[in-house]
Amino acid sequence: MTGRIRVALVDDQALFRTGIRMLVSSQPDLEFVGEAGDGVEGIRLAASARPDVILMDIRMPVLDGIDATRRILEASPLGAGPRILVLTTFDLDEAATRAIRAGASGFVLKDAHPEFLLAAIRTVHAGTAVIAPSATRELFENFGTRVDPGSEPTEFGGLTGREREIFLLAARGLSNAEIAAREYVSEATVKTHISRILAKLALRDRVQLVVYAYENRLVD
Repeated sequence: MTGRIRVALVDDQALFRTGIRMLVSSQPDLEFVGEAGDGVEGIRLAASARPDVILMDIRMPVLDGIDATRRILEASPLGAGPRILVLTTFDLDEAATRAIRAGASGFVLKDAHPEFLLAAIRTVHAGTAVIAPSATRELFENFGTRVDPGSEPTEFGGLTGREREIFLLAARGLSNAEIAAREYVSEATVKTHISRILAKLALRDRVQLVVYAYENRLVD
């Protein structure tokens, strides 16, 4: 079957890896392409298997998931790297927050329901962030405490008025279709604006756009 989402797993627990491998392999639209037991092996796996989505544990020997996430995405062309979904045993901690700053597309608790994890894989592959529901508000409050209110980033000032409007709507989680309907433009026009915004702000994807907005208190 072609067109399946290629999934890789990086986790130091062999039994957990077995369970995830079986779960992913049971889905007709997903393809399990490899696993690794630490961050260094994970970097090699990302380069060789070229997965669409990587499930990444945070706490691992040799190299943790935060640094592995950063290195994998830094080695990938802007916008062309894998989506990385962090797996954690904690509802929210500084490590999970740092992983998202490093470029992860969100995080899911290890004890999440299997159907939630599968949905999360499909969601991040589509370009949308996934955050463990109980932690979303706390996470964004954490981002919002990073800067002083009213201190608008210099590069944000380089956006046109129209781009600012699109930015704020995207930062609030609206899809391209929803933005298009609200602004009375085509989805293609919205995509063009989003691409220009990401380039001007040196952001990898919409997930980082949301993080950037909350870190700089550009949205409530």
